Amino acid sequence: MLVSFGTRVAFGVFFKPMLSEFGWTRALTSGAASVLAFMEGLLGIVMGALNDKVGPRVVLTVCGFLLGAGYLLMSQIETAWQFYLFNGIMVGIGMSGIVVPMMSMIARWFVVRRSTMTGIVSTGYGVGALIAPTAANWLISAYDWRMSYKILGGVVLVVVVFAAQFLKRNPPSMERQVYAEGGRAEQKLELETRWFSLQEAVSTRQFWLLIFMFICGGYSYSALSIHIVPYVTDLGISPATAAGILSILGGISIVGNLALGHAGDKIGNRWVFIIGFILIAAVYGMLVPAREVWMLYLLAVVFGIACGGCIASQSPLIAGLFGLRSHGLLFGVAGLGHAIGSALGPLMAGYIFDVTSSYQLAFIISVAVGIIALILTVRITPTHSKGKN
Repeated sequence: MLVSFGTRVAFGVFFKPMLSEFGWTRALTSGAASVLAFMEGLLGIVMGALNDKVGPRVVLTVCGFLLGAGYLLMSQIETAWQFYLFNGIMVGIGMSGIVVPMMSMIARWFVVRRSTMTGIVSTGYGVGALIAPTAANWLISAYDWRMSYKILGGVVLVVVVFAAQFLKRNPPSMERQVYAEGGRAEQKLELETRWFSLQEAVSTRQFWLLIFMFICGGYSYSALSIHIVPYVTDLGISPATAAGILSILGGISIVGNLALGHAGDKIGNRWVFIIGFILIAAVYGMLVPAREVWMLYLLAVVFGIACGGCIASQSPLIAGLFGLRSHGLLFGVAGLGHAIGSALGPLMAGYIFDVTSSYQLAFIISVAVGIIALILTVRITPTHSKGKN
């Protein structure tokens, strides 16, 4: 989680150096991130199904290799199609096998504190997002963006493939016994009476509300994470400070992962999303007048905490609504919604800037998207039995 998501978040630091060398528009440059997000979500369905059958070790070994290789090949690009092939398609395929298999694995291993444990694992994303942008900015300053991609790609390839060898789909007790609070093994899961196949899940109102909620969430997060560095530098602030703001935005998600992840076990994961979307909409609203560095740091902190809580609550919310039997597949399908939003967010923000020379309209639209997500979340109610609303 640390190296894969850290490197992905660091793309914002590479944004302007690549613009300077190739002279591309912001929409075109953002488009590769959109392709990445879409590929990640689309193939996340396949990876989720494979994880249910063969486990995370095989899936993450293959995807870790593709992920690292994609970043290594980024150092060699000369044309836009190569950029889209390596950073959009190849890295997107690699990322598709990161989140779903690992989060599904955690859902199988833990019951009583599922949201808390998911939050702890998700802190890998926050630590990576805290370290990688600053590290990438230093590497680019010391060398150039091509050598930086070589270094980061090598790290990703080695670490992800190595770590994958230690992953197990189920606890040693296997099948119906899953570790619960205090190291005990629960003999009967409460979710055994609430399991859904994909066909049964798509027939429920809750599943479609969840998908559209994920679309809005993906849009809200990716639009800012990709464009925050160019936005901040457009205000006349230094690239190093902009990279620091991006690092805080991702790194502070650790607090959201842990605090709101733990809260999810107490108040329910739906409430974590409600709190998160209120904060996200508020941040976008405040970004329009924000000009001071301290304000940008503060908004990055709030946004990071909100997104961290939502990230930690995705997998547990699906497990709570639809059970564990097809959790990987259902998470993958629902994750496609997040990917669609993640693809639309950067592309839309980049296009709006190219047309208006400003991000103001893009931020206002993101406020509306956050409010829509809040309404959808409020309307999600528990599923009561297999295959019924």
